[in-house]
Amino acid sequence: MTTHRTIRIGTRGSPLAMAQAHEVRDRLIAAHPELADPGRLEIIDVKTTGDKILDRPLSEIGGKALFTKELDDAMLRGDIEIAVHSMKDVETNILDGIVLPALLPREDVRDAFMCLTAKSIAELKQGAVVGTASLRRGAQIKARRPDIQVVNFRGNVQSRLRKLHEGQVDATMLAMAGLNRLGMAEKATAALEPTEMLPAVGQGAIGITCREGDAESIALVEALNHQETYICVTAERAFLRRLDGSCRTPIGGWCRFTGPDTIRFDGLVVRPDGTGLLETFREGPVSEAHALADDAGKELKAQCGPEYFIMSTE
Repeated sequence: MTTHRTIRIGTRGSPLAMAQAHEVRDRLIAAHPELADPGRLEIIDVKTTGDKILDRPLSEIGGKALFTKELDDAMLRGDIEIAVHSMKDVETNILDGIVLPALLPREDVRDAFMCLTAKSIAELKQGAVVGTASLRRGAQIKARRPDIQVVNFRGNVQSRLRKLHEGQVDATMLAMAGLNRLGMAEKATAALEPTEMLPAVGQGAIGITCREGDAESIALVEALNHQETYICVTAERAFLRRLDGSCRTPIGGWCRFTGPDTIRFDGLVVRPDGTGLLETFREGPVSEAHALADDAGKELKAQCGPEYFIMSTE
């Protein structure tokens, strides 16, 4: 495909977000060599509210949209042609006028446990303090270790590691995918298997959005789509949508291929204080991935009381 305009790639400005944007740029050039010409691709740092307000939990200041709103606005204004997102930060319902043509091959879905004194959550001392901005992580920790104190802990990967080494908390957690993309996998004390800590919906996946009707940009981006990742993340998001998930609802969901034509989906809901953990799973053909995850959401929603869903404006 031939394009003669500059394709502006919008991204948050954190080191991880920039690494993801550069990966998208490199993949675009590999798929469309003409984009290697000077001036064809430009990365635009878009400041988001979520990156500016770091002293309060996301659930108190607007939820996931804080990491996407400014990027969405820039796209709808025509300031950028594509935007790069961590899919776990993308709201369940994408704004009208914006489409999601591609997801890159998924990275490690696991959560990383970071601690200087223990090798696992089970080995943490009685009453240990764990810092995390994720209600999903905090609730799952408290479900297994009610004695642990969970505190709000925000910032980029580098600042959280610095705070850990300063002793502000006994342990923290990050996504293995982010550490891998930053070349910092060795910083993880342990990677937690999904049986111990079910990942966030979309964790490890990079999504690329475009403005609806921008056929040129959509065609460029569609060449990068990894179909297996797209099927799995779309199924996970169907589960989340069925549960009306917000940043004040601890929810985990993970879909993966178990064979060439089969998938398994695992879903979890738990109260913010770690009580009442509910889990389910579905297995079936790839063609029914979306329906299976949606049905899992129906099952858990039927079991949940209103205390699970304290709606807000992981």
